[in-house]
Amino acid sequence: MLKQVPNIFTLLNLTCGCIAITYILQNGITIQYDADGAQFIDLSEKMWMASLFIGIAAVVDFLDGFVARLFNASSEMGKQLDSLADVVSFGVAPSMIIYQFLRMSYAANEGGIDTSIVFLIPAFIVAAAGAYRLARFNIDTTQQYGFKGVPIPATGLLIASLPLIYWKATNATLINLVTNKLFLYALILIVSGLMVSKLPLMALKFKNLTVKDNLSKFILIIFSIIAAIIFKWLAVPIIFIAYIILSLAFKNKQA
Repeated sequence: MLKQVPNIFTLLNLTCGCIAITYILQNGITIQYDADGAQFIDLSEKMWMASLFIGIAAVVDFLDGFVARLFNASSEMGKQLDSLADVVSFGVAPSMIIYQFLRMSYAANEGGIDTSIVFLIPAFIVAAAGAYRLARFNIDTTQQYGFKGVPIPATGLLIASLPLIYWKATNATLINLVTNKLFLYALILIVSGLMVSKLPLMALKFKNLTVKDNLSKFILIIFSIIAAIIFKWLAVPIIFIAYIILSLAFKNKQA
């Protein structure tokens, strides 16, 4: 029975991803008018719940590996199940977030509410790239303490921060940026490229707790805490960038 405990955590990860997608799909685009009669476009603020459940999925995703090691219950089935759950929670759900933000971006233009789906489909490149990365990871036995390419949970959390930044930010420039279609297309290409790349990136797994062997990880953890206190939700993309820079700066190539 204990052998199935990690799988239960993995299925909870999948469930959180499904709930996130439900919240994303329930948020239709609203066309509103201000006191001067000017039109503005918005999405329901409930979408932040999708970000919350993607965050919970990330926590559970970390715990299932911890529980598997704790009960010595690692298995090939668990590995495959974990990848299937990750595709949903950190691939499909984030793709749907970008899809909705692209719709909102186009809807802000005259006649944009009827924009062809052809211009929205690129959002799902993220899910496809994530699935490819996971498949490659599953057949590569050299990524125990380091990754080749950005792990899909990191990308999922980055994209999940967009709704939170949009509704919590007070800076108009920042709000306009995350709803700009060119920015969104660029984000799709960048994060998808990073996932399928073979950049040597650190994994937050510790062989030991010595500073010498884990300096980049300790720096990232401390930096993340400080960034979260100062920048709040905006800290997520800042930490994402810091993660890549630190990984490359310390040449964290793991065999």
